[in-house]
Amino acid sequence: MDTGLANTQASLREAWDEMIKVLEEARNAIDQPSMMPPPANDRNLAEGYRYLMGFMHAAVERAFHNDPARPQFRNALSVITRGTIDNADAIYFYTPIDGREQYRIRGCVEDTSHWQGGVAADGARKAPHYVIFEASSGCLAGDSGDLSELRPGMKTQTGRLDSSLIETNSDGSFDILLAPERPIDYEGNFICTLKTVNRAHPTDSSMKPERYANYLSGRQLFNDWDNEQAIHLEITQIGNAGTHAPAYSPQQAANDIRHFGEIVRNQMIFWNAFWTIPMGTYGERKGTIPGIGFKRNAFNQINAASGATGGGMSTNLYAGGVFDLKPDEALIIENRIQLEPHYIGFQLGNLWGESMEYANKVGSLNGHQVSVDPDGIIRLVIAHDDPMVPNWLDTNGHSEGFMSPRWAYSETPDREQWPIITALKVPFKDIRSHLPTSTAVVTQEQRKEQIAKRQQHVQKRFRAF
Repeated sequence: MDTGLANTQASLREAWDEMIKVLEEARNAIDQPSMMPPPANDRNLAEGYRYLMGFMHAAVERAFHNDPARPQFRNALSVITRGTIDNADAIYFYTPIDGREQYRIRGCVEDTSHWQGGVAADGARKAPHYVIFEASSGCLAGDSGDLSELRPGMKTQTGRLDSSLIETNSDGSFDILLAPERPIDYEGNFICTLKTVNRAHPTDSSMKPERYANYLSGRQLFNDWDNEQAIHLEITQIGNAGTHAPAYSPQQAANDIRHFGEIVRNQMIFWNAFWTIPMGTYGERKGTIPGIGFKRNAFNQINAASGATGGGMSTNLYAGGVFDLKPDEALIIENRIQLEPHYIGFQLGNLWGESMEYANKVGSLNGHQVSVDPDGIIRLVIAHDDPMVPNWLDTNGHSEGFMSPRWAYSETPDREQWPIITALKVPFKDIRSHLPTSTAVVTQEQRKEQIAKRQQHVQKRFRAF
């Protein structure tokens, strides 16, 4: 073997060995108390390994197939890569970009009447209930592995566009221009990829005030799972179509191998710390955000999405808490809507932040799926067993887990118009005494039919072809 080839082999092996050591650090985040994992029990440990493998699955795409010059949309989270209390109603998508360049997004949608406040035809194929694109400068949530990424100024949103403002053509097609500034003669859909800030970066005072987006992320939210259709999105850097990347080099391979391990480790470390410290999942401690720390069988203060929410959707209002239920207990949630949002959702998650099973069980409910009581209140029941009521959320056998209500508004309303959400723990046998007498009885056959429809939608939403 010649010297050059031997050096290549050695450098790649070195990168690989370093990656394995870093992945071992990620594995330690499952069961080492100093790394703040959920309390150890058989199920939490087992799910911890699945959770770790989800980050590894996603990191392959992110580390080895990252090309801002020839971008393509990928799932940021999915049915097999769950985390961050992911929204069971969402396709999370992202792509790397270079905010100094121009890009064009193309898509084609079914009926969008509901995007402008109308009502789509009953039973007709239609666009997702809500869609948003967000261009940002900084790391993806959790990539730093350090809670300091939550500090104001560490990340900057340069522009966004949601479905309430997206203009479509008569055939349902649309395109969106991304650029540092809007061209003078351009009047179509636009997202800015540059924002000039008026304060120094918190950790790099030499950084110039111009923040160029380095990734575009977004969500397609589904309300009517029977009829809403996912949008196929394409993105092209303008002027770069038909080009190809340079040949893959040993140096690039070594960099990608190391980056793969770093993504996995940092995500594991960050989210363990996030749930434990600022969110106070296991009890208030130094660093827990006042009023925002999670309560048991109750909710924290509703808050608008920000860097402190760990990268939440910027048009959301969030609340959160932890259900903590014995086998014979249940939690009744009352969600009072003051001002109708674009989207209402409620999701359960395990203590790793993986969404509870939402295809084969009912781990989530949205504004279309729930039954609203005659007084206008949405009452949900969290319980281990089926109480035979319409709005049951299945704990999947977990005695503890995250509760995550969401409300999406294109423009954040005044606080007096924010929703009001409360929780009441009751004996399982007394559930119906806390619900309106008009609450329907759901039979086992009806529940099976409900879940069968969910299974069908989730297969279609995350199809690979």
